[in-house]
Amino acid sequence: MTSQRTRLQWRMLASTILLFLLAAVVADAQLSPGFYHWTCPHAASVVKAKVDAFVEADRGLAADLMRLHFHDCFVRGCDGSVLLDSTDPNVLTEKSALLNNNSLRGFEQIDKIKMELECACPGVVSCADILALVARDATVKDGRCRYPFEEVGDTFTRWD
Repeated sequence: MTSQRTRLQWRMLASTILLFLLAAVVADAQLSPGFYHWTCPHAASVVKAKVDAFVEADRGLAADLMRLHFHDCFVRGCDGSVLLDSTDPNVLTEKSALLNNNSLRGFEQIDKIKMELECACPGVVSCADILALVARDATVKDGRCRYPFEEVGDTFTRWD
């Protein structure tokens, strides 16, 4: 009976280790600079071109676009929920919440970027990823960032 119990404990330990290894592999498959390389190869360049044009026209918009990404990630993670409009006038979304209403800017620009990406790659690039790409490109375009970036293809990555 003791050897059977020991075998069961070893199996449980092996299963737990296998589960952690599987979780590590899955966690490594997150967004990377080349994430849309095959599914929407021009996604990053489309976003960069649009952000560059928007920030050229209005320098203050760079900070607003970065702030949109912050507000999206601040409440329950980066999920694009800050872009949602309410379908019920009695329900507030993050976009229309008291603290965000009339203080966040850049929704129209995000909509234009999303529309262009939908034409190029329908249903591929998520709103959360668009906000992340826009925030990255707005930071670089702003020029006051002292965080070193290296251009790789049509994306920017951090120097380590």
